[in-house]
Amino acid sequence: MRTTVSDTRIEAELPSPPDELVQLLDPEGRRIEDPLYDPYVSDVSGEALLRLYEDLVVVRRIDVEATALQRQGQLGLWPPLLGQEAAQVGSARALRADDFIFSSYRENAVAYCRGVELPQLVEVWRGTAQSGWNPYAVNMATPQIVIGAQTLHAVGYAVGCRHDGVDTATITYFGDGATTQGDVNEAMVFAASFGAPVVFFCQNNQWAISEPVGLQAQRPIAERAPGFGIPSIRVDGNDVLAVLAATRRALDRAHRGDGPTFIEAVTYRMGPHTTSDDPSRYVDPLQREEWAAKDPIARVEAHLRDAGVLTDETAASVAATADEVAAAFRAGCLALPNPAPLSVFDHVYAEPHTGLARQRSQQEAYLRSVGELEGGAE
Repeated sequence: MRTTVSDTRIEAELPSPPDELVQLLDPEGRRIEDPLYDPYVSDVSGEALLRLYEDLVVVRRIDVEATALQRQGQLGLWPPLLGQEAAQVGSARALRADDFIFSSYRENAVAYCRGVELPQLVEVWRGTAQSGWNPYAVNMATPQIVIGAQTLHAVGYAVGCRHDGVDTATITYFGDGATTQGDVNEAMVFAASFGAPVVFFCQNNQWAISEPVGLQAQRPIAERAPGFGIPSIRVDGNDVLAVLAATRRALDRAHRGDGPTFIEAVTYRMGPHTTSDDPSRYVDPLQREEWAAKDPIARVEAHLRDAGVLTDETAASVAATADEVAAAFRAGCLALPNPAPLSVFDHVYAEPHTGLARQRSQQEAYLRSVGELEGGAE
């Protein structure tokens, strides 16, 4: 699938956020025509949409398997993405290979689409590494735990790309809760001031842990960005086709040098904030049922079946592929080797540091004293 609209320059500036979401597939799978966004997905044939469907099914299966691994004591923690598959897959598949991603800790579907190796998705959560992968191997930074900090990194990288004279763009992912963090707002000020080629991608999943979005946003979140001088799009985050179109549009602006765009993908977190959270304590079951009817996978499946692209045999093949990926994911997780006890000190600083050397020496002495380190230091 191509990632830009070529030969046709679509307006540089976006309108103010619409009252209704950009939507190309409704919850029943019906195709909705949109003269503005249809050109951005004109290349998405039935077969291409089937590949997006497979992505959705596979990443959900990975997510379910990771949750099971955590419940079985194989992971210390896991941040589920259940319900947010379309927002992540649709946006990730819009990116060029040279575009750089700065994510939070929940964008495991983005990492999967980017080609991150399966075991690397859980190295941090299993405690076998301080980060998951080489960012430059896939042009995606490792997950940021500090809420909203990655937005600053994305803007800085984007400004650097502009100074280098390349048309690379960046995209940064964060949740609705992060929009009230100072880092996110400062990043938008800086991006607008310097015309940074960055896409701010907010997954409004309705909850900042146990705080509903309505407590911190009396108006749609997308309406904040124009106040910074950044045009915005509000899209149905459960519609993978609409997300793909909206992200391609935003990236087109960035690649042309027209500056940042803010996307609010309205979706729903069907599971807990992390596996340490119990959403049954604060989520109304009726609200969850309402959003379950807007399931991002179900609507694509309905559309593909109606178009005759998805048959029972094809669906079974996709499910089998998802099971195979999940099995490889589990095996890769369980095969991760335990790190050497003192390796935690190896990559804290690029150059030797006396304070760190002292801490390492003290830890080594302690480990020897309790019989957990014998022979050499490692």
